[in-house]
Amino acid sequence: GVGFEPNFTWIKNRDTAVSHALFDSVRGATKYLTSNSTVAESTESDMLTAFNSDGFSGGGSNQINIASDNYVAWNWKAGGTAVSNTDGSITSSVSANPTAGFSIISFTGDGNAGATVGHGLSQAPEMWITKSRSATGFWYVGNVNYSSPAGNYYQHLELTAAQASNTGVWNGTLPSSTVITLGNLSSYQNVSSTTYISYAFHSVEGYSKVGTYEGNANADGPFVYTGFKPAFVIIKGVDQAGSSWFLMDNKRDEYNVVDKELFADSNSAEGSGSRFVDFNSNGFKLRANDALNYASTMIYYVVAESPFKFSNAR
Repeated sequence: GVGFEPNFTWIKNRDTAVSHALFDSVRGATKYLTSNSTVAESTESDMLTAFNSDGFSGGGSNQINIASDNYVAWNWKAGGTAVSNTDGSITSSVSANPTAGFSIISFTGDGNAGATVGHGLSQAPEMWITKSRSATGFWYVGNVNYSSPAGNYYQHLELTAAQASNTGVWNGTLPSSTVITLGNLSSYQNVSSTTYISYAFHSVEGYSKVGTYEGNANADGPFVYTGFKPAFVIIKGVDQAGSSWFLMDNKRDEYNVVDKELFADSNSAEGSGSRFVDFNSNGFKLRANDALNYASTMIYYVVAESPFKFSNAR
């Protein structure tokens, strides 16, 4: 069990090179997407089968539960059963936890540049991720810390590419306190009648933080202040082609240094010993001249080990 009923669960086999599996209660427990692939949503009876009051149940797929393999599962609590949201020009189905700065948004594209979907949070998301469900398509990541104007820029979760600019993704517009704006890029973003899922995040004092740091390409790397001890961290280089989405946590590494790594953009098994980070009481410290510490801008999303007010994501 994870200690609460999750609405979003991300699972990775640590020992075997198989894809990540991402589930949420808005799409339904048996439906999954893979962060390292553009493939459309699949429905499988031997994957995650139910979200429970203290965790989740699953079948025997090697992506979530093969005998003798080790796994990691990161879990977020949204707002329970989804509700209809009419804040945007497209009606969305939303499970939102405004106090924790996280929501899950399901909608159907209309093909119109400048269309909007309500996200259900009380302030603008700082990081938001959108993926087509019913068709093959890229994972689009938006972040307020991309180059100015940030509404023009995006990255792909399934790729190691640097940030790129195209107003067809977010229509050149950052999210507001009520809606996320969409472009109509080619056959990938906001296609009419195609279904989509989005995950939206913003910083919450004492619980989570979306931010940036400047790497120094030095073994004595920067200290990144978050105001709490991290439990889960995603880090990605902004401008470096070949920079992976690093995933680290305090369950696979219970003590410093933290060096067990998985990559959202890769199905590879867990690696260790090539990146070094300390999780400290008020942030994290880079300990090597490596891909987490380019001499350039890095974006991150981090969740606290012991949130002062809210449920954990771990």
